[in-house]
Amino acid sequence: MPSAGIAPRRAVQLAALFAMMVAFTAQLIGALLPVIPLFIAASVVNLVLDLVLQHQQPGLLALLGRIRFDVTVRQLLRDMLMLVGLLHIDGINPLEEQAPLTITLLAFYGTHFVCQAVAVLVRRSRSLPLVTRNIDAGTLGLTDAPPRLLYRQTGRRLLRFSVPTTAGIMVTAVTGNAFWGGIGIGVAVLLSAGGTLYLSTWLLPGKQVVGEQRALEWLDDWLAAYRPTVGMYFSGGSSSAYQANMWLSTLAGLDGKPIIVLRERFMVQKIEATDIPIVCIPKVAHLMRLEHSTLKVLLHPANSGKTSQILRIPSIKHAFINHGESDKLSSCNPYAKAYDEVWVAGPAARDRYQLADIGIEDKDVVEVGRPQLASIRPHEGAPLGRYTTVLYAPTWEGWDGNPGNTSVILAGENIVRALLADPSVRLLYKPHPMTGSVDPRAGAANARIQAMIAEAGARRCGALPGPETAVELARRTAELDRLTTADFRKSADELERMRLQSTPEEGRAAAVEAAVAAWEEAYWNSFPEWEHRVITTVRPGIFSCFNQADLLISDVSSVVSDYLTSEKPYAVANTSGLAEDDFRANFPTVRAATVLTPDAAGVPALLEAVRDPGRDGLAAARAELKEHLLGPSDPPSTVRFNEAAVDLCVQADERRRRMESRLSGIPVQRSQQGVTGTETARHGSGGAPGATAAV
Repeated sequence: MPSAGIAPRRAVQLAALFAMMVAFTAQLIGALLPVIPLFIAASVVNLVLDLVLQHQQPGLLALLGRIRFDVTVRQLLRDMLMLVGLLHIDGINPLEEQAPLTITLLAFYGTHFVCQAVAVLVRRSRSLPLVTRNIDAGTLGLTDAPPRLLYRQTGRRLLRFSVPTTAGIMVTAVTGNAFWGGIGIGVAVLLSAGGTLYLSTWLLPGKQVVGEQRALEWLDDWLAAYRPTVGMYFSGGSSSAYQANMWLSTLAGLDGKPIIVLRERFMVQKIEATDIPIVCIPKVAHLMRLEHSTLKVLLHPANSGKTSQILRIPSIKHAFINHGESDKLSSCNPYAKAYDEVWVAGPAARDRYQLADIGIEDKDVVEVGRPQLASIRPHEGAPLGRYTTVLYAPTWEGWDGNPGNTSVILAGENIVRALLADPSVRLLYKPHPMTGSVDPRAGAANARIQAMIAEAGARRCGALPGPETAVELARRTAELDRLTTADFRKSADELERMRLQSTPEEGRAAAVEAAVAAWEEAYWNSFPEWEHRVITTVRPGIFSCFNQADLLISDVSSVVSDYLTSEKPYAVANTSGLAEDDFRANFPTVRAATVLTPDAAGVPALLEAVRDPGRDGLAAARAELKEHLLGPSDPPSTVRFNEAAVDLCVQADERRRRMESRLSGIPVQRSQQGVTGTETARHGSGGAPGATAAV
């Protein structure tokens, strides 16, 4: 996976660099001797190679830029070598013919740098202090972006506009007539000058967006009109968007007016399809404007360096909801002390925080269950078909180097080998998306596991689903893409996307949910029941894989806790070095699991227990552990989560009243409603959804 293709990729990059150096050397030799065929071939190959690398290996060219050999220097060197070559070709008068070519070429570079300066001005003029989605921001003066070639692709623009120059000079080298070189350079000048003039039209008043202050005033006005009450705050890298996406449906189901607050501009497009308004506010000074809004509660699915910035707003209550619970130390981060409350699934997490002794007071821990798990189907007994579907979903290696974090390195291949040895097993392999990102050994093992599964799959055969299943999957894919994928021009920038992603159509969220369910059904129906699957794409999601599986094999991770809601059998690989009794004692999620050693010797007996419920001695333990990890099923988790949000909103209102009373000098007692709501949320007492106040 991540490390599997590193060596071949580096070999390709080194070969490309070597070819470029050879081309420059050959161009120099051909120009000085002169050897016209060599001169022409090297000049053309050199330019074409740079053009190809601009598309195929932009990272490699960025590396050249760090050593001051960027695209402008490379193209200038190519053009100088072509002029040197013309000096050595008989029949071309340097003063009468080559001097005009040189002057015209300088004019081309002049227009190029002017175009570059205009592009900088346009980019600055099209930069707002915020980015939105699902919001009508038309009053900000949003317009379509200029062509990307003129607007952002400086290197590609220079190379493409240099093609006429190279072509003209090559014809001059063959014919000895400088006229063709002049025509080529003239065309390049016209292209560059025309592009500059066209790009300059985006600096005219009709295409200008509002300034920073006006945009911030617009944000204040929109917040005052929308009146958000509860939101989700998220900041992170491009691979961490899943941590926020798993909470979208839960946030949308809360009472009140939800909002999503982001900090990184790129993250706006990483958030999956939702009707919830999204506002990205990169600068902390602008973020502070939320203090004067109606926003009462922010939910935090992850910790980040920028989290501390939003915590400075005292008028907003903050709850840490995490993006999954496990027995790993990362689920008990001392940073959680910074939040007003820590929302957990069940008693196990409450106990975990107290045992960790990191300063989290028990009164600040609120049990809300896991509302996302509603789609997971319950255990229905032994597998009904010929095949037992096993989901192997290991986690990644983590940041701390603990060998017990992931089973991929020490046990993964043994587990997969044992499963593939059973002809009645259908294996679904879904590794964590970050596998191999820290430890190359995990990436290498992951690649070998996938190769093993592919090889085993190639040896299998059997009845295939009809062609109509592939047609249905294609139809469902197109429908889902239509609902969830924004169709932008390649030149579209933030402002154009903001204009296109305005207020969503009514009912889109329900349509997306139905489309996802239909797609997942079509996906599984399109494959034979005997076919092993390696799943590394976002779809199908892990919960959909849960519903297909008769057995889960994983590591100590949130995957186990979530799977337990089905009460199906599961196993956990012990690569920690601990004895089994100590392993179970240290990790509560393992108490109802079959523990596998790194050699995977227990896999055959595990499969027999799955196929024969009479041999499954852990069913009662799973039911008990499920409630310990995820809390009671009544009232439902969605109700408890909403009650917790209502209660925290009440606390925010009370604080605001207290602050207002201090300013006015009138004492205000804490409302009984807030006390009652607090007790209800913290201790999980029953109650109908309608019994809570609206957020």
